[in-house]
Amino acid sequence: MAFALRRRRRGPSNFQRAADGSMTLVEHLRELRTRLFRASLAIVVGFGFGIWLASPVRRLLQQPYCELPGSAPNGRCQFTQLGPADLFLLNLKIALWVGLILAAPIWLYQLWAFIAPGLHKHERRYAYIFTALAAPLFVAGAVLAYFVIAKGLGFLVGLAGEDVTNTLEITRYISFVTNMILMFGVAFEFPLIVLMLNFVGIASARRLLGWWRVAVFLFFLFAAIVTPTPDPFGMTALALCLCALYFAAVGVAFVNDRRRGRGREIYAGLADDEASPLDLTPEPVTAGERIAPPEPVAAPKPIDRGYDDVT
Repeated sequence: MAFALRRRRRGPSNFQRAADGSMTLVEHLRELRTRLFRASLAIVVGFGFGIWLASPVRRLLQQPYCELPGSAPNGRCQFTQLGPADLFLLNLKIALWVGLILAAPIWLYQLWAFIAPGLHKHERRYAYIFTALAAPLFVAGAVLAYFVIAKGLGFLVGLAGEDVTNTLEITRYISFVTNMILMFGVAFEFPLIVLMLNFVGIASARRLLGWWRVAVFLFFLFAAIVTPTPDPFGMTALALCLCALYFAAVGVAFVNDRRRGRGREIYAGLADDEASPLDLTPEPVTAGERIAPPEPVAAPKPIDRGYDDVT
């Protein structure tokens, strides 16, 4: 009982005060400073674990090239280092990325806790849904990119003739692999944009379905540009995955429209350039109610009686 009373006397939390607008600007800045400090501390701790995991992650990224036939003529898969500190800086870069990924739940929560009070309740619910879907979609795109790179490197390395030795520079190779993973992961977030357009009411499900030809063409064009090889395997795999995600997002949009009752409006079935039908059925005219005569208006007072001696 005493504990409940003590909790009741503590007053509203910072989240509630920020949501109702009672928090001052200085308090907002202090909260931002606190959350940035917590997020930075989490990233620093993740960076420490990233230094420990940098070498295993780098070997994992090297695996697609090392599994190619002829990549290890002496029994060991070797890369070239042009500068004396290139490998050290590369490990630090990998450690930073690993640290950002490991600390993502903490710094994302700090960012969300600072932004969420300014959103409505339904907007927070949508943000939870989109965040829960964004991470698995990005991981799926990254996994697909890893397999596409494994197929594409065989074609790229095979272009070298007998007078060219395939010895890849380590930093450029890792940048190539990470950029491909990043592009594939971001591309898999496109269905969330489609759902966002539908949930905020900008595009209906029928309109999104009407754009399927343009969407499929753009997916194949994007896949042809970002895939490292001209072979149809990588391009088709990425384009088909994007098409499947697009149609799945359109299906969710149809469910959302049916739940909200969209498309049942009076003019929902008409095109933009089509005139609405007119109802020409005559209606009977009945006599209206009798209007009472207005009350008589009192006569105005004389002007000399409307003012006193002062005015």
